[in-house]
Amino acid sequence: MHKAAELARSAAARNEVPVGCVITDKDGNIIGEGSNRCEELRSALAHAEAEAIKKASEALGTWHLEGCTLYVTLEPCPMCAGAIINSRISTLVYGAKDNNKGACGSVLNIFEERFGHRPAVYGGICAEECSGILSEFFKNVRGLSI
Repeated sequence: MHKAAELARSAAARNEVPVGCVITDKDGNIIGEGSNRCEELRSALAHAEAEAIKKASEALGTWHLEGCTLYVTLEPCPMCAGAIINSRISTLVYGAKDNNKGACGSVLNIFEERFGHRPAVYGGICAEECSGILSEFFKNVRGLSI
């Protein structure tokens, strides 16, 4: 999760919403990583999870990511939760809750629906650090002192 937080901080430095993500294989090796690039690419699809899933799929030579764990600093949105289902990631670990768009329990829980895959989910991991990165970013964006 600390590598994901590092990626989130790098996104903030590029004026992107600071979300970072890493994916590990069954042996714990990082095989994909990403950070938000929506502003840079001018695309609503350029979320950290999507970037990491793409890189992990390239590393393994398949879009089937069974046995992999996705670590992300912010609870995934519906799009990213769908990508987790579609890529068959086995475990999701996220930091901060997203009370506006969170699809893993905050607004809805997409994993409780009848899809063909359901990952193990662990939320609130390093939540204080992950929330702090987001809070600091949005305070700076709004021009408020920290």
